[in-house]
Amino acid sequence: MNSPDPTSTPRSRRERPAKPALSRAGIVAAAVHVLRAEGLGKVTMRRLARELDTGPASLYVYVRNTDELHAAVLDALLAEVDLSPAREASGDWRERLTRLLTSYLEMLFRYPSLARSALTVHPAGDHYLDLVEALLVLLREGGVPDARAAWGVDLLLQCATATAVEHAGGGPGTLDATFTAVTTASPARHPELARLADVLVAGGGSARLNWGFATLIAGIEAAPEPPLTRS
Repeated sequence: MNSPDPTSTPRSRRERPAKPALSRAGIVAAAVHVLRAEGLGKVTMRRLARELDTGPASLYVYVRNTDELHAAVLDALLAEVDLSPAREASGDWRERLTRLLTSYLEMLFRYPSLARSALTVHPAGDHYLDLVEALLVLLREGGVPDARAAWGVDLLLQCATATAVEHAGGGPGTLDATFTAVTTASPARHPELARLADVLVAGGGSARLNWGFATLIAGIEAAPEPPLTRS
């Protein structure tokens, strides 16, 4: 057994740096860090407790459950969405709306696991509200009636999120089997599919995305008024 070094000075626990006080903002920031480094699957209360050097039970004072945590992480990352198209004084409002939605989609592309979660979690923070506000500003600029604009925001975000989820499903080549099945379909069994096979698989991702947004925006403009009733 080694004897203590007589020249060393014992360090009191009181001299160690104090741990930062827990807060909701600190927990969300730690969760974003884990997401970027390890993916959303690792963003659990237990993993964050280790990251923050505390017990999992302490986190529940600030975040009720994992779903709420993931929603808060999504809201934090929505700060990366470029909202400037809604503040521009010129340019076609539909094109600017498409650019805003594309920026939202690109954010989800950077975090594929978050894209899947975004279909089911419900953010309620300032960055989410900023995004909805920007969409509503552009729809109002285009003269879309209020009710259609309000319900249309939900459709636009669902379309962008579902697109991100589709692309998060796998790596390059994952659609090859589907494309092969479509292009080699039997004309006897699937005559319409065989007739339009080349069109079904035509077009790049950007062209399809822009067409999809344009179609959805035109539909919101022309749609009947929503049947508004109090729930």
